[in-house]
Amino acid sequence: QVQLVESGGGLVQPGGSLRLSCAASGFTFSNYGMNWYRQAPGKERKFVASISRSGITISYGDSVEGRFTISRDNAKNTLFLQMNSLKPEDTAVYYCATSSGDWGQGTQVTVSS
Repeated sequence: QVQLVESGGGLVQPGGSLRLSCAASGFTFSNYGMNWYRQAPGKERKFVASISRSGITISYGDSVEGRFTISRDNAKNTLFLQMNSLKPEDTAVYYCATSSGDWGQGTQVTVSS
């Protein structure tokens, strides 16, 4: 069965950086586009970034454009999200998801001084 396990979240100061990982199993990872979403307290889930099967075609949500970088390592069945210049409004639970609608459990990112 499909499993997606996020890791790498934590507490960082504004302006800091964090790298999230999503370990995938139970399916052929390289055959699926992948996505990151986030959900802040009291807010609806929002799109963060997407990446195509090859890793070449990438898109970002407006609020993270220019600060976050999505990438993938198909040989390791792993999706990444490099987050730089973090802001308090980036505080959320971050989820990875396949293009077919499977979700991980999420990892908490808190940006605070």
